[in-house]
Amino acid sequence: MSSCWTLSQFLRVFLTDSVRATDADDDDEGEGVRAEDVYGLDGEEKWYADFINKKGVEPQPSFIDHMSYEEGTYEGAVANQQVCKQNLKLTHLQSYKNPPLQLDPPSSPIIYSRDDVELDQQNTLICHVTGFYPAPVKIQWTKNGQKVTEGTSINVPFPNKDGSFRQTSRLEFTPQLGDVYSCTVNHPALDQSLTRIWDVEVQQPSVGPAVFCGLGLTVGLLGVAAGTFFLIKGNECS
Repeated sequence: MSSCWTLSQFLRVFLTDSVRATDADDDDEGEGVRAEDVYGLDGEEKWYADFINKKGVEPQPSFIDHMSYEEGTYEGAVANQQVCKQNLKLTHLQSYKNPPLQLDPPSSPIIYSRDDVELDQQNTLICHVTGFYPAPVKIQWTKNGQKVTEGTSINVPFPNKDGSFRQTSRLEFTPQLGDVYSCTVNHPALDQSLTRIWDVEVQQPSVGPAVFCGLGLTVGLLGVAAGTFFLIKGNECS
């Protein structure tokens, strides 16, 4: 019976021989690696060449009519194996084994305080980045230009739906007027670090609500007084 190569047969030979060439260093014995040249029908194996034991095997169940391949089929499989090895040069196999890593840079960091800032009241600064691959990123904090490590923490990278990652670092701090903090992000996809600056600013209480409240109260009182005046006048006329 003449050999008939199928797509599934070729893929299987490709994969097994690729493993042999990369992991077994082209050792003909293939110790520890199962290399096969397979012939099948409808997803079932009819015959395969076992290159480790150097023989053809017919793994057909006993309840079917046995089908045999012609003499020399195993020797032909050995020849095909050599052709595959020749075509799959080590340089190509190395590229399959270690494909170039795709790098996606992180977004510009976002930095904000956990709570409203009050001087001398302990708070937490949060630095958040997203959209990077692979994980993780490196995040460093500074205070007034000096590197800070005490009170810092960083969570494990969390995957986004698009396959990229996001990560958050935190810095425990006590706000002092005039202090300047920075969050710097490093990642292999970046040509230079990303830095975001945060200044200690205390929001002054607004006088607007109090003014409008006082003005409304005054107008209301004047309205009550005017209404009372006209009511008394109306009673006197009657």
